[in-house]
Order: sequence, then structure tokens, then C-alpha cells
Amino acid sequence: MTTKAYSFIIMLLLACLPMHASTSAEQITVNGKTLCVQFYTPQIVRVTISNSATTPAQHNSYSVILKPQSAARLALQRQVTSDSIKLQSSVLRLSISRSDGSIHFASVNGSTLLNAGACSFIPCTHSVDKGKFSVTQQFHLNKGEAVYGLGQLRDTHLNQRGRNVEIWNHNTYISIPYFTGQRGWGLYWDNAGKSRFNDTADSTMMSSEVASCIDYYFFYADGTQDGAISCIRQLTGKATMLPEWALGYWQSRERYKTSDEVAEVLDRYRQLQIPLDGIVQDWQYWGCDSNWNAMRFMNPYYINKVSDPAWQKYMPADLRKLKSTGEPRIKSPAEMVQYVHNNHAHIMISIWANFGPWTPQYRELQRMGALYDFDTWPRNAGVKPYDAFNPKARNVYWQYLKTLFNMGFDAWWTDSSEPDQFEKPGDDQWLTHDGSWLSVKNAFPLVHNKGIYEHQRATGTNHRFMQMTRSGAFGLQHYGTFSWSGDIQASWAEMRQQVPSALNYTMCGIPYWNTDISGFFYWDYNNDPKNPALQELSTRWMQWGTFMPMMRSHCSSPMKRELYLMGKQGDWAYDAQKAAIELRYRLLPYIYSTMAQCWLNDGSMMRALVFDFKGDSTACTLNNEYMFGRNILVKPVTTPLYTWKDKQNNGHLIYPDIRNAAAPVSVYLPAGTTWTDFYTNRTEQGGQYVQRPCPITEMPVYIKAGTILPFGEAQQYIGQKRADTLEVRIYPGADGSFTLYEDDGNTYNYEKGQYALIPFSYSEQQHKLTIGQRQGSYKGMPRERVFNLVLVTDKCTPGYLPMKPTTTVHYNGSTVTVKF
Repeated sequence: MTTKAYSFIIMLLLACLPMHASTSAEQITVNGKTLCVQFYTPQIVRVTISNSATTPAQHNSYSVILKPQSAARLALQRQVTSDSIKLQSSVLRLSISRSDGSIHFASVNGSTLLNAGACSFIPCTHSVDKGKFSVTQQFHLNKGEAVYGLGQLRDTHLNQRGRNVEIWNHNTYISIPYFTGQRGWGLYWDNAGKSRFNDTADSTMMSSEVASCIDYYFFYADGTQDGAISCIRQLTGKATMLPEWALGYWQSRERYKTSDEVAEVLDRYRQLQIPLDGIVQDWQYWGCDSNWNAMRFMNPYYINKVSDPAWQKYMPADLRKLKSTGEPRIKSPAEMVQYVHNNHAHIMISIWANFGPWTPQYRELQRMGALYDFDTWPRNAGVKPYDAFNPKARNVYWQYLKTLFNMGFDAWWTDSSEPDQFEKPGDDQWLTHDGSWLSVKNAFPLVHNKGIYEHQRATGTNHRFMQMTRSGAFGLQHYGTFSWSGDIQASWAEMRQQVPSALNYTMCGIPYWNTDISGFFYWDYNNDPKNPALQELSTRWMQWGTFMPMMRSHCSSPMKRELYLMGKQGDWAYDAQKAAIELRYRLLPYIYSTMAQCWLNDGSMMRALVFDFKGDSTACTLNNEYMFGRNILVKPVTTPLYTWKDKQNNGHLIYPDIRNAAAPVSVYLPAGTTWTDFYTNRTEQGGQYVQRPCPITEMPVYIKAGTILPFGEAQQYIGQKRADTLEVRIYPGADGSFTLYEDDGNTYNYEKGQYALIPFSYSEQQHKLTIGQRQGSYKGMPRERVFNLVLVTDKCTPGYLPMKPTTTVHYNGSTVTVKF
């Protein structure tokens, strides 16, 4: 028998065999290219393509930490025919064409999810990228299916169909090469360089300007966005728990210029009883720009050296003419940190990814060849970014940061983590430790923040790590880091862009996000906190901030936007914003439990409506509403209702007294449930638009039927009052459940299982609430609890004020059942 005939018979036999257990990887050669398809889990598949018939793809990922499961554990089924190779897990079916390498991705029931088509490789021409390629991969999506993701793109799009998006990070623009379909699948294009997503009527293209190969991950769990998020967390790492105080209100400004100023702001918040948990020390505590990011307090105003001529060279330019008022109240940075802690607050400090020429970091990194010769910010000061891809450079970074760590700062603000770059010809070819800048830039914020996180964890500290960074990347959630949306402008148009930007960003698997409340630049309002038009914008943004993962006010100099500068008690702008902050603190049991679900069960805090209402076509494309957790529908007010601006940017009131006005806002209530207005307790049916009157004190917030909503007591800071008494609101109309999560709020003991879960469930048919057996414990846990239960009706006290209990339960950890 000839070899050719023998092979033909073997092929026929394989085609007739039923699917059987196989290895987790399948490799074939097609048109001179090597295609490898490998299951990592039953839900996650990796596809690589190399431009070689003999050499498989080689590519190391910055974001992916998952290792593939064993073939025995995967229990894949494989079937070979003359024209295809079929692979099946318990969740996915793949069909690989033997003629052109195209791949058909389907659910296990045969429903088409995605098709991967043609690809191309064009050799790079720059010498630093010699041997690499510009690559393109074509995909075909289901007709009419909405897709989401791609990061924080600072526009009003939620659905990314029909868009051409550059993936290249800069301030206010965090692009991530991940997109997800309405059917619950996800695709991560694993390339850290300049890339592009381009969706047309014919196909969807992913491309990168520099690559050793094509490398992407396709995943699908159960047809939901929650399932897709779970796959992201398996692939790139679980989200961490941030300290509980991070969920309180933060006050920031560009910048507090002395230690006394920090203390004075904190003092005013405490005197006025405005809740506050965090205050932020922004830049130039190190002094002048030549000493940029020294990570030491060398500004004479912070170290009681204003009158010392030897320290004048470090004085920031804008402080040289400032007249000293005598000896400062707080004389050292360590004393400042202690003052903040003594007043029951926490302090975050700004650190950057670049260094001035006077700093020892600059000199040490320069000797290593670990500085980029980029035009960065601040300009004309000789400042240069460091090579975060170099592990030795990351070690140097931490060695100097340890001084601030040992001083007791609670959190890092890793600013300019793109990093800041005024691009000029030739920058793309700059050679980093890991390759050309063009090939790795988008991973810079990940390796930078990851390096700090891992170094701090290596110290053995048991205090939870937290970083706020200006850029981001796939997998950032695993390193105690979240993003804010960058240096945006104070405007209604900007606010409208921020909502879908947040939703698409968090759909990339990163659950924690926030904005500068009201924006950063206040040019369009004359930098005047008493401008009525700005006060309306600030009030609405603050109300939205109540329902963000983090709630933080910030502004650019010369603007000052501490709440007491916008008015006083009795003024509408002051009262409404203070009420929004107070509501935030009452909601903390719900918010902290929601954050815990991000760690425990791969949950999300800001949920685009497609998460929970996939079958409602109207809800799936709304770009201005979302669920905060699984129970609270939020519609930020993003247009002015009561003020207007003239050509000089002066604000004017439309009504003599805003407090008496109540203009309507259109709100869509998703189908399939009923909704209760949080402020009025009025019930509405889903599947319709309603006109919701919105006085300046209220924004549209609706509670889903079946919700069990825990409320804490009013507090000035987290931990002021013991959490042994909670108001628990039950919104009838459907069955519901909620798990109250508690731990010590500050340490990593939760990673060791030291936390408690209290399950609540409500039966609509039986009008019965069951508080289940408490699971777990932690040091300091209240052994007995008081739950003031409220069955919410339109006769209850509206809003965030305490409601009269329907009944009170004394709970000791054992199951309790209550009939209403």
C-alpha cells in the first residue's frame, strides 16, 4: 500500500470516529503560516498565528497570567475531517478550516458567536523592529450585534459597531484592545503596541503596527457579560479589595501648597461636619521642576525652611513671591501625615513616572540607560520618563519610594502613567528594555503600577495597597490599582462623555474607576466656585459621584472647589452637594458588599444595562444609564436645567429660587421588572420611558423590585460608628437576595478567609424575609446585630433619611425568618 493511500484511509477512519478526548492545543500549517489553537479552560481559547510554516508563535504577555489547564482536566473532544478540525469543550465548539485557517466559534449548543477570517503579515521597516511584522486579523460578527469595550475613549459611544478606534494611550484616553459582544463573548487582542479596531459593514479588523505574531484570546462562559468578566479575571487576575476608607469621600486640589493648607482643609470639613475620608497631596511637594518627582519633601514650605537661603533653589516658581506668614503650624511631612491620621482621615500622595535632572533617581537611572529621551511634562525642565519595562529600573523606583512608604502615606497617586509625551518623529523607535516604544507603550501603566504593588506587598505590610492611576491596561484590577479619567474639562458635554467611557472601560474587567468630580479645568466658568452655572454642574456631578466606585473632587489651579467655597449651609449648591456625600456614607454597606463581589465572584460595580437586561434592545444601547451594583439604576443629569452662561462665561439663574424648580428628565426603565423611585418611593413598570421631575436636590435613581438594600448610619468618616446596627430596606414586587459582606476593612486578612457573609433572601409570594446563617468571621466582628427592617411602600419616608422600621430583628448569626 502506498503512503498516500495509507494516509487517505487513516483520514477516513478519523472522520468516522466520534469525538474523543484530545490534547488542549491544535497546531496546523496553512498557506505558509503556523496556526495554534489552545484551550486554557473550557471557556477560554488562545489563538496564535506565526508567519512561518516551521516555527510556532512566540509571544510573552504583559496582561495574561493564566496557565492552560491539563488536557485531562479539559476533557476536550476532537474530530478531524478532510476539510476541518473540530474541537469541543463543555462550553465552546470550534471548527478550524484546514484550507484557509479560518475559525468558527460557537457555543456548545451550536449558536454562532464569532468567525475569524483572513490575516496578513507585512515586515516592519524600522531597524529596531527588524524581524517583526505589521499584522491584521479579520473577524466577522453577527449582524446587528452590539459590541462594547475598547476602554475609556472619551466620547458618547457605548456600542462600538461601525467605529475606527486607535489603541494608543494618552491623557484622558485609555484604549484597551478588548471588545465584547452582546451575546456574552469576549476577545482580547494581546498586543501592547499601537493597534487599531476597525468595524465596517464587511468585517471587523484588529491590527497592530509591530508584532512577532498574531495572538488573541476568545472566551465565552454562559452568554452574559458577568460570564465574560469572569473569564477576564481568570485570564489576567482577580480584582483586589481596596481599603474600605477608599469608598468614602476624597478631597483634592491641584495643589495644596503647604502642610498647613492640607491641615486647614481637613479642619474645615470636620468643623462643618462634611463627611471626608481622604485628602490628596498633589505635586511639587518636592520643590521646583528641576527636582521633579524626587519623592522627598524638599519644598521649603513643607519642611520649615522658607527662611533658609540654602533651600531657596528648591522653591517652586509660583511660591517665590508668596510671603511667609511665620513659622508653620505643621513643621514636617511626617507631622502632616500624623495630623491627617489623628483627624480620622487618610492621605494619598502624587508620584510620577518621570524624574527631574536634580534628583538622584534621574542620575541612577541615567547610568543604567533607563530614561526615555522624550519631551514630557513639565516641559523645558529636563524631565524624562523612566523605563518601567526594566525590572532593575522598577527596583530603583521603589527604593526611593520607600521613604514615603515608611512615612505612613496611605495610597499612591501614580500620575502621568501613559506616560506624558509630546510625541515627535523618532519617539516610536525608542528602544525600551522590552523592545521599541511602538511595540510596548500601552503596557507601560500596567508594568509601572504592578511594579509598585509587588514591591510594597513584598515588604510584608498587612495594610491594603491602593493606587489611583491616570492610564490603564488589561489586567490592572489585579494590582490594587484603579483609573481616573484624566485631566478633563468642566463642562456638560464632558460629563455626557464620561458615562459611556466609564461603562466601556469597566466592561474591560477593571471594576474601580472615577472622574475628577466636575472636571479638572474650569476655564469655561472663570475658575469661580460661586458661578451659578458651575454650581449646577458641580451639584449634578457630585450626585453622580455618589454612585461611582470612588467619589473624589479635584480641580486645576487657580480654581478651588472645596465644598465650603461653593457656598454655606442654606445655599442650594452647598446643601445639595453635602446631601450627596451624606447619602454616599449611608450606602456604604451596599457599596462595600458590591466591591467584595468584585473579588469574591468577579462582579462589577458600574454595570452597563446589557449586563442585567440583555433581552431589552433599548436598554442594551443606552449610553447614559447604568446599574450601580445589581440593584440601583442610575441616570446622571447631564444637561443644565436651571442655569445658563453668557458670552463671558458668567452664570445666571433661570429661576429666582432653584429650590422651587423641578424640570423633568427622561429616564428609561428596563423591561422585565418594576422599579421604585428612590426619592419618592413611587413604583413604575419597566419597559418604558418616564419623565422624572428633578429638583436640584435629586437625580433619577430607581431601585429594582426584589432589592434588599442595607443602609448604614450617618458618619463623618468610615469607622466612626460601629456597624452593629443597620437599616435594611426590602423593595417588594419580586423575589430577591443580597449578601452582606464584612471584614476588618483595612488588612489582607480577607485573603486568608477572615471575612463574614450574611445572606438575605426575600420571597414575594410568601412576603417573607430570611436572614441566613452567618458564614465566616473576622477579628472585631460584631457578634450580635440589630437589623431595622423596612418593607418599602409609598408611605415610607423618602430618600436617604432613616425610615421607620416595619420590624426589628436582633441577629446573632443564626437563621431568622420574618413575615411581613
